[in-house]
Amino acid sequence: MATIEKIPMLAEGHEQLVRQLRHLKEVERPETVEAIEEARAHGDLSENAEYHAAKERQGQIEAQIAELEDKLARAHVIDPKTLSGDRVVFGATVALRDEEDRRITYQIVGETEADAKRGRISYNSPLGRALIGRRVSEEVEVVTPSGDRSYLIEKVLFI
Repeated sequence: MATIEKIPMLAEGHEQLVRQLRHLKEVERPETVEAIEEARAHGDLSENAEYHAAKERQGQIEAQIAELEDKLARAHVIDPKTLSGDRVVFGATVALRDEEDRRITYQIVGETEADAKRGRISYNSPLGRALIGRRVSEEVEVVTPSGDRSYLIEKVLFI
């Protein structure tokens, strides 16, 4: 029997996916159906570029809807405030010190929620994978496209 792989995400990321799905179903899908009907009214469909573009867009929207519905069905929503300990886990906020003695803070989040500029990295990113399971005071080596980096874990917070 096949097991369904759950997708970890924070409540905020789950809500974002729900909003995207609602927008696709309630706004973009009806607009595309309307565009198809309008293009159909222009006559010969074999040479109707507007019709073919609208049909292609409809296919893209349906694929996006299916993908979002799949992610939501497999979602495992995690609330970091319910977690504790000194190990880095999904949802944890990690205070690091880099090789240049700079302090950096990242929250470990799901792939759809990742935004490095906002201090949120995916658990699947090179740094995220290196941090998961590590403890305070451990040093972490990470291979990145820009070269090897080293970080010291100073704090693990669940906020």
